[in-house]
Amino acid sequence: MWFSKMHGLGNDFIILDGINQNIQFSSKLIKKLSNRNTGIGFDQLLIVESSNNPKLDFNYRIFNANGNEVTQCGNGARCFAYFVQKKGLTKKKKIHVSTKTGNIIMNIIKNNKISVNMGKPNFKKKITFHLIQSIKEINDTYKNLNIKLFGIVSIGNPHCVIQVTNINSEKIKLIGSILEKNKCFPERANIGFIKIITKKCIKLRVYERDVGETKACGSGACAAVAIGIQKKILSNKVHVKLLGGNLSIYWKGKNDSLFMIGPATHVYDGFIKI
Repeated sequence: MWFSKMHGLGNDFIILDGINQNIQFSSKLIKKLSNRNTGIGFDQLLIVESSNNPKLDFNYRIFNANGNEVTQCGNGARCFAYFVQKKGLTKKKKIHVSTKTGNIIMNIIKNNKISVNMGKPNFKKKITFHLIQSIKEINDTYKNLNIKLFGIVSIGNPHCVIQVTNINSEKIKLIGSILEKNKCFPERANIGFIKIITKKCIKLRVYERDVGETKACGSGACAAVAIGIQKKILSNKVHVKLLGGNLSIYWKGKNDSLFMIGPATHVYDGFIKI
């Protein structure tokens, strides 16, 4: 199998062309390949497939490092768009793809800078007693953290965003591992940690379900900004500072789609014999 290693602000992937080659994979194989010591090493595996819908260009599938298939990945979407153009699978600048939870539109702005229409944020998920209790227990255990719930939202995948005063705390990974498995999230959730700098700028760390903390999370950045805009705390365009770099998120609010703008980087191409 031929693959490309790519990353979006340090959130890294291997991408497989499932149109021009036969793809062989299983959860066990994905786990093996994702190992950073004995395999290729990646946060997610992405697959490009043909679409059965003539109005769509491709189908986009995403697998976490543990082999579980998931529904959305914002950084991966930018890498997906860059990959299909770089490999000559399309000449379009505007690319329409389907995912497990809906369709998204990717726009190649210039070189490796890509805008992704992430659709409309979904705020229908209710905050439960279990989640509130878990946050209280964390604050009781780690009294100097003083975390509080910022909000929960789906950007095609579930996100819980926590507001923190110390974004550099080493406890963030531990808190993320506790909250991702909360009963409020039957399929687990990505846990974002936000520190608001100004109305137009935030810092963010994200503990991704099935993966752990990553250098960047595109859908996590969208989630944090969407909640902030809904609460009227953030402006309609926000600069998001992540561990691996920066993203721009734009949302008018209400029934409009949310847009993410950022880079995608090709690292190398490889071949692996299964």
